[in-house]
Amino acid sequence: MTVRRRALRIAGGGRGRRAAGFGVPVVVGMLLAGCASMPGSGEVSSVDSSQRADADAQVRVYGVPPHKNELPQELVAGFLEATTSDDPDYETARMYLAKSVKRRWDPSAATIVLDRTPQVRVERRGGDREQSYTVTLTGKQIARVDAKHAYKPDEQQFTTTLHMAREDGEWRIDALDAGLVLGVSDFQRIYRSVNKYYFAELGPDGGGADSTRGVLVADPVYLRKRIDPVTSGVKALLDGPTNWLDPVAGTAFPTGTRLVEPRLSLDDSNALKVRLNDRAAGADQEQCRRMAAQLLYTVQESAKVTDVTLQRKDGSRLCTLGREQAKEYASDQTSGRPDRQYFVDGQHRMVSLADTDHEARRVAGPFGTDGAAQLRSVAVDRHQRRAAGVSANGQSLFVAPLQGGAPLGEARVTVHGGGTARTGLTAPSWDGLGDLWFADQDPDRPRLLRLAGGTGAPEEVQVPGLDGGRISGVRVAADGVRIALLVTKGDHTVLKLGRVERRGSVGRPSLSVQELRSVAPRLEDVVAVSWAGASRLLVAGREQGGPQQLQYVETDGSQPNGSGLPGITVVRGIAASETPGKAQALVAEGDGGIFRLLPESNWKLVGKEGSAPVYPG
Repeated sequence: MTVRRRALRIAGGGRGRRAAGFGVPVVVGMLLAGCASMPGSGEVSSVDSSQRADADAQVRVYGVPPHKNELPQELVAGFLEATTSDDPDYETARMYLAKSVKRRWDPSAATIVLDRTPQVRVERRGGDREQSYTVTLTGKQIARVDAKHAYKPDEQQFTTTLHMAREDGEWRIDALDAGLVLGVSDFQRIYRSVNKYYFAELGPDGGGADSTRGVLVADPVYLRKRIDPVTSGVKALLDGPTNWLDPVAGTAFPTGTRLVEPRLSLDDSNALKVRLNDRAAGADQEQCRRMAAQLLYTVQESAKVTDVTLQRKDGSRLCTLGREQAKEYASDQTSGRPDRQYFVDGQHRMVSLADTDHEARRVAGPFGTDGAAQLRSVAVDRHQRRAAGVSANGQSLFVAPLQGGAPLGEARVTVHGGGTARTGLTAPSWDGLGDLWFADQDPDRPRLLRLAGGTGAPEEVQVPGLDGGRISGVRVAADGVRIALLVTKGDHTVLKLGRVERRGSVGRPSLSVQELRSVAPRLEDVVAVSWAGASRLLVAGREQGGPQQLQYVETDGSQPNGSGLPGITVVRGIAASETPGKAQALVAEGDGGIFRLLPESNWKLVGKEGSAPVYPG
């Protein structure tokens, strides 16, 4: 009989594992955060280990070592359970392995995420004297996490095999692939998405005057939640950017830089001291500040850090950088300013709306109060000093100051076609470097275009990998090296993320968007997208045959817990703030006008007529 290992939940706190084949539970779960002692009473109930309640998020789970004379079926079940534990180095899981593979097995090489716990088939091999077993694990794979902790959606059927033989009279696994195989519930319980930070490599054309200060780019990875998150985050940072981001991002840390101490911790004032090996000893003050900025932003994902001090191997100080000083490296220099939302009203004029406003007001200048242009869509630069507007027929793009009496000026770009949302120019988008991005939907010559600094002649940006599709929506990140594109092919529109690569020479840049990847692969009809954080997007779309939905997705294609949002009828446009660590209003265009969702509130109508909502950017 095959006995599955199961978790035990004790009402009021701890969680543990039951040894397979035994009736007595072995309680190994740690206490919930904040509990002073193990509960002495409460109901004991058996639950499937792949199930996870949100209340268990801070409960530690440890595996049970193999027992004497354990059967092959029990042994493989115990091994799989041990790989889902909070054991820092998987020491318990290694107890199930033969001596020949115990130290060579690398659980961090990859993580296969299945839609549920793997199915197990155990088959006997050999004769009576030389018995062995082959164990086959199968399931529906939904994603893969590589050795650099990068998540990638990857749906396919999954199969792998283990081999078991006797060692010192006990069954042990003597052959297996590197890495882990987890059901999605265990994966979500064990891992969390965090951002590492690197500097954008802007090439010969920095894309604006502000580019010389250095721009940090978020690089999302999945790390274990309860295994020293500060140290694991810094170690992942020192490993360098993930493979997808690497061509457009770099690090200030010299090659080979490593931590001297095995574990990092914040002091009583939430300051962090980090001793580095000799590779970093010769860094000058500017390089040291850049290293500290990367560290501070990365550690902020796990702890509230006030400042970072970098030290040499002998403990002498290299530099110290505080939270406020680190903001000069942020990709969006408007972070922390009061955000306003903008949209186009029923008379095709540009209006703005603050969180405290009950109704929108027209902006100053030719797009608003002066009434010099009728608009279809708008974009506001991140300093909120000027805006770009596409004419109501979709054929012309203007850039003008948000200032009364300012002239509209000549159109920066004029194209043929237009008249419908599927023709003419898409809504524009500003990056944090002052550049303006948009697409021409001309069916005979679709193009992605950029206006460097929002002025001059447009540059065409090559986008290989569209596979016959056309770009119908553009949202560029503040860092200028990541861009979200809506790509329409036939009757379907999907969301893709690309990286902006800059080649050529100073004054003669050559731009392209490379390695497009699906961000919301299950949505086949995406109507709108907005950046909603350093590595998060807000998307409106529908799955095949399903209703339209609003949801958050990470730029690596994963979905955060609680990613769904209350919907409104027929969303056509959405806007979210990129400001990190602060709940902001969402704005949407739906049937009946413009709606706003304030934190801890419901959708409310703020304009009976209106379209194309945006935040600065």
